[in-house]
Amino acid sequence: MRTDSSPGTLPAREHLPADAAGTPVLDVVIPVYNEEKDLQPCVRRLHDHLSRTFPYPFRITIADNASTDSTPDVARLLESRVPEVRSFRLEQKGRGRALRTVWSASEAPILAYMDVDLSTDLNALLPLVAPLISGHSDLAIGSRLARSSRVVRGAKREFISRSYNLILRGSLQARFSDAQCGFKAIRRDVAQLLLPLVEDTGWFFDTEMLVLAERAGLRIHEVPVDWVDDPDSTVHIVKTATDDLKGVWRVGRALATGSLPLDRLTRPFGDDPRDREIMDVPKGLARQLVGFCVVGGLSTLFYLLLYSGFRQFSGSQTANALALLVSAVANTAANRRLTFGVRGRAGAVRHQAQGLVVFGIGLALTSGSLLALDAATSDPAHATELAVLVAANLAATVLRFLLFRAWVFPDRRGDEEPETRHRVQPPTGPAASPTYPAPGPLPQRPHATPSRNSATTRFRAGEAADGTVGVPPLERSREWGRDATIRSQPVRPHDTDPGDAR
Repeated sequence: MRTDSSPGTLPAREHLPADAAGTPVLDVVIPVYNEEKDLQPCVRRLHDHLSRTFPYPFRITIADNASTDSTPDVARLLESRVPEVRSFRLEQKGRGRALRTVWSASEAPILAYMDVDLSTDLNALLPLVAPLISGHSDLAIGSRLARSSRVVRGAKREFISRSYNLILRGSLQARFSDAQCGFKAIRRDVAQLLLPLVEDTGWFFDTEMLVLAERAGLRIHEVPVDWVDDPDSTVHIVKTATDDLKGVWRVGRALATGSLPLDRLTRPFGDDPRDREIMDVPKGLARQLVGFCVVGGLSTLFYLLLYSGFRQFSGSQTANALALLVSAVANTAANRRLTFGVRGRAGAVRHQAQGLVVFGIGLALTSGSLLALDAATSDPAHATELAVLVAANLAATVLRFLLFRAWVFPDRRGDEEPETRHRVQPPTGPAASPTYPAPGPLPQRPHATPSRNSATTRFRAGEAADGTVGVPPLERSREWGRDATIRSQPVRPHDTDPGDAR
């Protein structure tokens, strides 16, 4: 159950039309920094592969982020000689900054990136983007840690990569297998709403994007890849690892406090018109019971530890009251977020106040049990006290769940007026309901390429992300059958932070 007021704005996923000529379906970004030797052979090889194997129009974008060698000259040369290549020049370093800036300015419905060394076998590129084109998934990543992947790299990098992914699983509960493989893709409608939430501008950008997407319920497709390590990589492992750990802490704290508006990334349940009438996918009684029992068990242990500590310097009634008060606040906060799915700070004070009322009822039950024990024996053993308190807490737990479900965190969606409910209506009208051709061979990439200025586009990082450069008109987005309401104005105050050493 969600009670905050930020309904999801992403429409149901749909297969991209196969008959739109002129606009590239795929935009592959190659972020580079001082890659004057490897850039040209990389781009030539990628262009040859896409020309031979990719059935849709494509573009290759070189994102030069503040190179100091002749990389900008090589990029301009490639742009002038290869029709499907263009280059952007950014004045600040940072792979994440380069990706967010170029992706925000691109009009292609599928956005991808790969490292300039092309360590990943290019045969995985079409399987990477196919689920996004078909509407099956929102993001796609290459995985070097899948069972069927074939990877050649040193023991040190293997250990670092696996350790990092274990940290993500343990701290952020990430379920994707490989966060840092330089081979990823995302649908543009998802990127428009997801990228403004990503703060990192360096190497942690990938991880933060994937964690937020997963927590928002977006579908991430994984592709096993063949990958060969680049022995000449210039990545500073120690600094990158330190910055990544700082990013893990920052994202974990934001998720724990509910400060990220992830609900704006929710989609309808499915693309069937009947599914679009569903208000939300509610968490049933069984799901809430499991969450409540887990939180309750941990809260009981916490309460007993507190009671044992307070009992060392106070009487049983005082120790019980203090332990219950502290554990009740923690219990209400945990149930609010984990059991009943309430995110954000709205209503938190009211929920805690109601939780204290529930605490008062629990206090009456446990205090009454202690009074009954004191009446039965003048000097009860500590173990007996704990046993009585456990029994009283079990009774209070059942009552607490009922009060939480019916009073503190009720599902009020049925009480809302029809016009205030969040419904995702089926698309209507020609702009929202594109027609698709009958099944048949995929169209080949047209030989004629629209003319464009071969001069390199220059802008500072963050301009495109702020919607000031390269934003296509809404009509272009409607060509792909996407609702115009998904557009947003990303605000990235961190884009101009100096001192990014990556």
